[in-house]
Amino acid sequence: VQLQASGGGLVQPGGSLRLSCVASGRTFSRSVMGWFRQAPGKEREFVAALTWIGGTSYAGSVKGRFTISRDNAKNTVFLQMFSLKAEDTAVYYCAAKERTLALGTSPSDYDYWGQGTQVTVSS
Repeated sequence: VQLQASGGGLVQPGGSLRLSCVASGRTFSRSVMGWFRQAPGKEREFVAALTWIGGTSYAGSVKGRFTISRDNAKNTVFLQMFSLKAEDTAVYYCAAKERTLALGTSPSDYDYWGQGTQVTVSS
């Protein structure tokens, strides 16, 4: 699976963004897809994950503000982000794990990674 993330940018606090991640590969429809983020000087941290049958998991810091979804026909996973805060500023990465229903929350749970897209929340 190859992943291409996009949709990042500069947004004011309280604003919203939608990230997209297009996947290529035969088993996208049977993959768990995840979003992680990494701020400068910090470790990569889990944001959200979604199975191919609709199970989801969110980090506590984004629950209620972010929504992960997927369009299997377009091989795309989305991260809709609302009520953005300065602390959401980071490079956001999409990730994939094939042929599983396990909602991994650690980077080591995933086999494939996109290149990252920068999200900056600032006034």
